[in-house]
Amino acid sequence: MKFGLWFCNTGRYVDPTPAVSLAQAAEAAGFESLWTVEHTIVPAGYSSAYPYAASGKMPGGREDFPLPDPLIWMAFVAASTTTIKLGTGILILPQHNPLLVAKQIATLDHLSRGRVLLGIGIGWLREEFAALGVPFEARGARTDEYVTAMRELWFAEKPTFNGRFVSFKDAYCRPQVGCIFGCCKNVGPLKQRVSGASGPWRGDIRWASLGHARPRLRGKSLRELLAIVPAQRQPQIARLFEAPHSMTQGDACMDPLHE
Repeated sequence: MKFGLWFCNTGRYVDPTPAVSLAQAAEAAGFESLWTVEHTIVPAGYSSAYPYAASGKMPGGREDFPLPDPLIWMAFVAASTTTIKLGTGILILPQHNPLLVAKQIATLDHLSRGRVLLGIGIGWLREEFAALGVPFEARGARTDEYVTAMRELWFAEKPTFNGRFVSFKDAYCRPQVGCIFGCCKNVGPLKQRVSGASGPWRGDIRWASLGHARPRLRGKSLRELLAIVPAQRQPQIARLFEAPHSMTQGDACMDPLHE
């Protein structure tokens, strides 16, 4: 079992010195990961029901609380740490341009030497979507498509995608990276599309290696996989072959990642 700290980009840790102190102390104490949350804005007097509390309101009783952008906060603390993993729990994917997110995540994962854990959700705050100019009703379908498009950007040799919400052709997006990807378990069809295989839930998020999105990795031996994947992901690939549910070589990049 591994332990992480939640809501790290909130409270006193929105400020630089406490944020770095938290990250370094957590790393020194042996915590596996730091997790951030996201709301670009919180509209005053919102009427959308927060789904994780009987009150229908976010914790803390305030709407004007400071909440730094999760990816920028993660990049900031990554520069002051070396081993602790950095996760979004969650990033509201349909509110973002998937090409920009793919670039940001791949860049952060590359510069942090493979420490990014990307958790995504479809969002619940209708007023926030309205302010951002993103249709609330189509957020599930948009998220499904964005995940597929981002996988294409991260793993295809010459990324090309033509969908309902996003299209691109021969669009190089470098660096490419094999980050760990997850989704909220109550998303419905999205969880099957992201995970794509049976496996246990880790809390409210199910994790899978995105390596299975790259067909040329299927059926490879451990030695062959280690020769292909980025160096920072090699220990995780190696652990796939040691997972307790005894994956076969052909399944190694298709089953949930156990750490």
